[in-house]
Amino acid sequence: MGKTIAYLRASTDKQDLNNQKLEILEFARRKGLCVDDFVQITMSSRKTLKQRRIDEVLEMLDEADTLIVTELSRLGRSTAEVISLVNALVSRDIRVIILKNNLDISQHDMNSKIMITLFSLFAELERDLISLRTKEALAAKKSQGQILGKPKGTIQKSKFDKDIERIKELLAYGLSVRKISKVLGYTSHIAL
Repeated sequence: MGKTIAYLRASTDKQDLNNQKLEILEFARRKGLCVDDFVQITMSSRKTLKQRRIDEVLEMLDEADTLIVTELSRLGRSTAEVISLVNALVSRDIRVIILKNNLDISQHDMNSKIMITLFSLFAELERDLISLRTKEALAAKKSQGQILGKPKGTIQKSKFDKDIERIKELLAYGLSVRKISKVLGYTSHIAL
C-alpha cells in the first residue's frame, strides 16, 4: 500500500489549521490509516497551484497513494479547478478522500464524477453568496451615510519606509521616481 498525504489549507491566518489536522488524524485513527506527511499552508485559494503548494503535493503522490483533505474547497476555488485536479489524481490511480463530504474516490466512475461536480459547485456557490452578502452589507452602510475605508490622510506603513532617507537624498539629486525605484531594487515605481 502507498503513502498517505494530508493537505491542509486555511485562507487567512485567522483560521486554524489545527482543526483540519485534528479532523484528519481522528479519521485516520478510526480507519486504521497512517498519515505519512502533512502539507500545510495559509493562503487564499485565489493564488496559483504552485503558491498553494498543490503542485508540490502532486509531485509527492505516486500510484496507489492517498490524498486526504477536509473539504473540496481546500483544493481549489472553482468547480472546474477542483474537478480537473481530482480527475488528474484519479487518472494516476491516487485515492482522494474528502472528509466533510464523506467521499472516498479511488476510481473514475460516474458516481464519483457527479459527486465531485455537485460538491464543488456547492462550495463555489457558498463563496459567491458570502461575497454577495458582504457587498450588500457594505452598500447598505454606504447608503446610510457611513464612510467606508480608511479616513483620508491616514498614514500607514509602506515597503519604502526603510529607504526613506535614501529616497529623499536621490530626489534632491533630481532623479526620477522610476530611476530611484530601479536603484533601490523595487519592481514597481508606481507606489513610490
